[in-house]
Amino acid sequence: MRCPACKTGDTAVIDSRESEEADSIRRRRECTTCNYRFTTYERFEVPNLMVVKKSGARENFDRNKLARGIYKAFEKRNVSPDQIEGIIDGVIREIMEKYDVEIPSALIGEMALGRIKPVDKVAYIRFASVYREFVDLAAFQEEIKKLISK
Repeated sequence: MRCPACKTGDTAVIDSRESEEADSIRRRRECTTCNYRFTTYERFEVPNLMVVKKSGARENFDRNKLARGIYKAFEKRNVSPDQIEGIIDGVIREIMEKYDVEIPSALIGEMALGRIKPVDKVAYIRFASVYREFVDLAAFQEEIKKLISK
């Protein structure tokens, strides 16, 4: 593993922890050259799964794309990276349990929303606004009303 600070390839693992679901390992590393500390995650690779977009186009499932969207929803919220990684890993685990060839992008969004909602309502609205493509204030208000009434 290369050090992100000095790019040296000599790092040491100083702590390893499995996730609660035992599907990823979080490792704290330290560069033996510059002593910079950083975190890496080791996780299973998703098999070659195709995502069917709303337009009908197909593309390979990309964990990073899902993670970017979820992290963006939680931006400036008081939620730890470990909690966010747990949400992402949970969505991926659910996908792998239920689908092996193709999955509609709409289902991935719904799975993510289902895991975001109990953690942070603001992040839920943020993710929903992009995923459901809110076009005006009325759409936001309708989603917030649903959230408040439950």
